[in-house]
Amino acid sequence: MKQLFRQVAVIRTQLHGKLPASIIYLGMKRIVLLFFCCLLGAYTLQAQDWRQEREDMEKKLKMAQDDTLKARWRKGGLFNVNVNQGSLSNWAAGGDKFSFSIASSFTGYIAYRQGRHSWDNGIDLAYGYVNTTSLGGRKSDDRIDLTSKYGYDIGNKWFASALLNMRTQFTNGYLYDSVPPRLTSRFFSPAYILFAPGFDYKPNDELSVFLTPVSARFVVVMDDTLASRGAYGVDTGKHVLTQVGAYISVNWAKEIMKNVTYKGRLDLFTDYRHNPQNIDIFWTNALMLKVNKYISANLNVDLIYDDDVREFVNEKTGVKGPRLQVKQVIGVGFSARF
Repeated sequence: MKQLFRQVAVIRTQLHGKLPASIIYLGMKRIVLLFFCCLLGAYTLQAQDWRQEREDMEKKLKMAQDDTLKARWRKGGLFNVNVNQGSLSNWAAGGDKFSFSIASSFTGYIAYRQGRHSWDNGIDLAYGYVNTTSLGGRKSDDRIDLTSKYGYDIGNKWFASALLNMRTQFTNGYLYDSVPPRLTSRFFSPAYILFAPGFDYKPNDELSVFLTPVSARFVVVMDDTLASRGAYGVDTGKHVLTQVGAYISVNWAKEIMKNVTYKGRLDLFTDYRHNPQNIDIFWTNALMLKVNKYISANLNVDLIYDDDVREFVNEKTGVKGPRLQVKQVIGVGFSARF
């Protein structure tokens, strides 16, 4: 700009001195050229500012989109493993010379929320093994449990929902009431597959009550030996039993005091077509005590009653029939939360 003012002053001097027109023309041309150069420089600087503002806006928009996407999805998990080992030598109080046990579990979830839509997915795995000198090796826990549930908010904390659940186990199971032990279960023998459209009441993040008057449950026994016995209610020689009935599932998880959490699930099912008065019960209870970041104590108590499971011998009558199944596991060991 200073150069522009100097050129104007020169032109004025030249004009006052009555210089030739050609010289005046060249001076004016230089002024115009310098003026356009200034305009071009100003436009370039402004364009750079606009480009920087646009890039900043795009970054902020992308961060907002990422935050929104993270808010829609929630995921987490908890892994536990407990190991115990003991040995005795010349021990007057008696006991097995050697014992070893391991119990492990993993629970995980992935949940999605957007507007009125929700989609919850959960996985529950557990396996335990015990080995002693006198009894040999046996499993102490075995579970595969997968659940997927979609819900649409219809107001007043009620959701129109659809639930899909599958339960089975990893390895063979035996009853040790005879020699050799009797095979009673294995992978996908049985497997319980349930599909249930219904309604889900969720007053808060701790409690969910799902209920439906009509659901379909499939009891699958893939093992030919077990199927030939008609195990788990399937017709002899068949592999699938289809049941239609009412279903209720109550899930509750709460920190009852600092570092102490309870998690429970109660499933009730009745088959309309076969002894509807006999309600199948599947009830799991887990009490978790967090000692520190990596150490925890766990108490698990599971109860199952299924009128179609007639593998247990009544000690008084000697007749096989259904019984209340109870499993209790206590462990202290390593835990990791994801």
